Amino acid sequence: MSATKKQRWTWLAGTVVLFILGIVIGLILQNVWLGLVLALIVSVVWLIATESRKGGNTGVNDESHGIEL
Repeated sequence: MSATKKQRWTWLAGTVVLFILGIVIGLILQNVWLGLVLALIVSVVWLIATESRKGGNTGVNDESHGIEL
């Protein structure tokens, strides 16, 4: 399996797990929509962090690219 496919599957599996956790947290808080919104926000941050790591731009205050996740 190529690195790109492996990273894609890793991100997809992480997203599914985050949505399941969002539903569980929503059920605990008695508001599934709130849990899904929180899971969506965390999933977007997960995507940005994954793509940043893939491009070799991890860290904060990277002088050549500004502030990144």
